[in-house]
Amino acid sequence: MQDEPGHGNSVAAWTGVLLLLLASLLLSLGVFFGWGWANWSGVAVAVIGIGAWWGLNAAGYNEEHWENR
Repeated sequence: MQDEPGHGNSVAAWTGVLLLLLASLLLSLGVFFGWGWANWSGVAVAVIGIGAWWGLNAAGYNEEHWENR
């Protein structure tokens, strides 16, 4: 069964989402426990996640790539 288009089922989307979830976990732990390293690590992972999402999308690992297989 094929997924409906527009639901974000692509390598670019899943990579970005997983990295941003990790970033939110690090930021949450940093705020809760007062760990400065976790806060800055969360910010860094968020920036990397956004860049990976954008970069993979630009490289063609988006939904259109998987629909044309």
